[in-house]
Amino acid sequence: MSTLEEWTAAICADLGLEAGLSDTKIVLDLARDAAHGVARPAAPLTTYLVGVAVGRGLPLPDAAARISALANAWPPEHQEVAESQELPTES
Repeated sequence: MSTLEEWTAAICADLGLEAGLSDTKIVLDLARDAAHGVARPAAPLTTYLVGVAVGRGLPLPDAAARISALANAWPPEHQEVAESQELPTES
């Protein structure tokens, strides 16, 4: 078992979720598309928001495909702006 598989299994056990190791590739591909097509900070936020949508009943493959397509179609001029902006910090 790889470190990633062990980590995923540990998270699932701690959160009381079924270990969906087959979903790992879908989520990693989605994060890659968001990071490369939009901006690096978009990757964790995108996967979180897709997770919320899945929790509300949207199937993961459908949600990931829709949002990957959106990220891959993101206009380059928006990508440059997104990467140059700093993330807001709490005061």
